Amino acid sequence: MSSKSQSNEQQAVQLRARPLAATVIFFGGIAVLLFSLALSISVGAADIKLSTVWESVFRFDGENVQHLIINELRMPRALAGALVGAAFAVAGAVMQGMTRNPLADSSLVGLNAGAGLMLAICFAFLPGLSYLELMFMCFAGAAVALGIVYGIGSLAKGGLTPVRLTLAGAAVGALLLAITEGIAIYYRIGQDMAFWYAGGVAGTKWVQIKIIAPWIIGGLLGAIAISRQITVLSMGDEVAQGLGQRTSWVKAASILIVLLLAGAAVSAVGAVGFVGLVIPHIARILVGVDYRFIIPCSAILGGLLMVAADIGARMINPPEELPVGAIIALIGVPYFLYLVTKMRRE
Repeated sequence: MSSKSQSNEQQAVQLRARPLAATVIFFGGIAVLLFSLALSISVGAADIKLSTVWESVFRFDGENVQHLIINELRMPRALAGALVGAAFAVAGAVMQGMTRNPLADSSLVGLNAGAGLMLAICFAFLPGLSYLELMFMCFAGAAVALGIVYGIGSLAKGGLTPVRLTLAGAAVGALLLAITEGIAIYYRIGQDMAFWYAGGVAGTKWVQIKIIAPWIIGGLLGAIAISRQITVLSMGDEVAQGLGQRTSWVKAASILIVLLLAGAAVSAVGAVGFVGLVIPHIARILVGVDYRFIIPCSAILGGLLMVAADIGARMINPPEELPVGAIIALIGVPYFLYLVTKMRRE
């Protein structure tokens, strides 16, 4: 590729990026997210004033029942929502940039299917495992599934391509899902699996936050670190190679980051869908095609969507709670259909 063509590609990215909008969305989103976290902590079976939430954060009283509810039940749940929402959204953004597939998210590479199969195996053959042990097993299952998909996609001549990754992920995911359903039917654990497939942050404790937070924060920092390379890769392999990028290393790093983000999130809250599909699209519309802006904005918007969905899940039919995954699906399914229709017209 000529230097003139390379320069034109770089200029096109710069012209289609909106750094000012990204700055406003990022810092404004942080402010809205903080307010949403406070609101999430205050609403529930026992409504708590926002002023009490503020007191609990900065002047905790161990003898105050409301302070105990905030610190032991509400706060870890709200923080888990923000963390996993950011993780799913950024994992989806990385997948869409790497594969140049606007309908891609972390489930494309078999993460959800691998975690689900491992959970079914644990319910059927290892029923005595603790919740934390189940988390580790789900993460291991997601990692194994991703390794299989990546290996199959890389075996063919020419190495890993977006099409091969998509096909390998679909095939492996379908196989693992079939095995999972077979185990669930034979051992009658379908009810237990249904709660995991519905997804949710209810019952999240501080110990789970301490486990997933380092992995998710590390994955977010890694995604930001390679955001420029993902932008170049999203133009196509030929363009990226013409600009001197080692595409195989960027793809491997991207896959590892997706594993850290989505694997940790799925192991903690289950298979919450559509966050990684919808949020990167919204971020791309707002800030342009530069992933240096898309990734941090996706993290903020993803956390905000998850926290807002959790609030809605508690307020629609109190004192009962709806699955968070169902609330997000109400948004994600129509948006998915809109994207498919739009792509068909184009």
